[in-house]
Amino acid sequence: MKNSCSCACECSTSATPPDSNNNRIAARDVRAAGDMLLLDVRTPVEYAETHIEGAVSLPLAELDATTIAGLAAGKSACVLVCGSGRRACKAAEKLAASGLPPVRVLDGGVRAWEAAELPLVRGHRAFSLERQVRIGAGAMVAIGAALGYFAHPAWFVLPAFVGCGLVFAGITDFCGMGILLAKMPWNNRRGKR
Repeated sequence: MKNSCSCACECSTSATPPDSNNNRIAARDVRAAGDMLLLDVRTPVEYAETHIEGAVSLPLAELDATTIAGLAAGKSACVLVCGSGRRACKAAEKLAASGLPPVRVLDGGVRAWEAAELPLVRGHRAFSLERQVRIGAGAMVAIGAALGYFAHPAWFVLPAFVGCGLVFAGITDFCGMGILLAKMPWNNRRGKR
């Protein structure tokens, strides 16, 4: 079964062995290789909650080929990591023409790593970015509907706007609310890299 993704990588939900035609790599293959740079592109808060030991935190919004080239020096490949593989896929697309060592995407992200029963570093519990988007969208719909019913019908525009935004995000794989939330202070508290 394949996930829809607007990036050039193959976005499958099953583990895929690394090969020259596919930039996805399975968790067990990363663990076996051992000489790869693991670059976690989630928010600092998500990274602090759970991350792969040895992974470096560099959020998607802060990706810079020069910084990554310095981190990847002497490594056989750069493996991009996120929660499920979607943000890492976007990061791979962003870095495609950078001239770095081979850039790979951890197939299934941290979830697949955990499912393979590989070790994770666990910190304090936090809300994932995806969960924050669902909470924010749901709250705006509920508030808009309540205000539309009790205050003035013009408030029904708010839930309609949010609904259209969710449809747009689903079709284009671009979520403005997610981008905005990723920049909020509570998502940018830096822990130990």
